[in-house]
Amino acid sequence: MLLAKVRGNIVATQKDRYLTSHKLMIIRKIDLEGNYIGNQDAVAIDLVGAGIGETVLVTQEGDAVFQILGHRNAPVHTIIVAIVDKINYT
Repeated sequence: MLLAKVRGNIVATQKDRYLTSHKLMIIRKIDLEGNYIGNQDAVAIDLVGAGIGETVLVTQEGDAVFQILGHRNAPVHTIIVAIVDKINYT
């Protein structure tokens, strides 16, 4: 899993039938201080109702994605699984 920040959303009037009930968000990886890592955005399915500007926890591992969705039919690689309220570390 990794941390990311939601940068935008995608509106698609036509999409794969296994994606019709899911929101698509644009994300970018961040470090523990909230700084962007690199300059590449990704598209993720949002399962938790994240909004633009929120820090989220994302999974990109194939088996984890399939376990969360409960099937292998959707063309999905990245899923937002949590909205981060606070990060504590020492």
